[in-house]
Amino acid sequence: MTPAHDAVEHEDLPRLRTLLDEGADVEEVHGGLTLLQHAVDVEIDAHTQTGEPLHVDLTAYLLARGADPLASPAPGGAGSALHTARLRGHWLAVAVMEAFVRVDEGGHRTPEL
Repeated sequence: MTPAHDAVEHEDLPRLRTLLDEGADVEEVHGGLTLLQHAVDVEIDAHTQTGEPLHVDLTAYLLARGADPLASPAPGGAGSALHTARLRGHWLAVAVMEAFVRVDEGGHRTPEL
């Protein structure tokens, strides 16, 4: 696992910030997942395993750093971070990601107005 993906896996935002500041690629792929796809998965898993409310700090931070919520690097893979969040019921991540890009009901980018 790359250092940035490890920081996401352990929900270590300060370390993730340092790694991105030092040049880690916000669109880095490991195991077929971008950092943002991984973040959505970690946030959902944390909620499922602990029963604590969903949180969106990893997702929001990666979006703020330029991560693309519609990127899907693995053909036939997990789908975009936005698709995964919708599919798995991470409504909070969906709301935040949709605020970063205009999307239609099919999850496709729509032209800027």
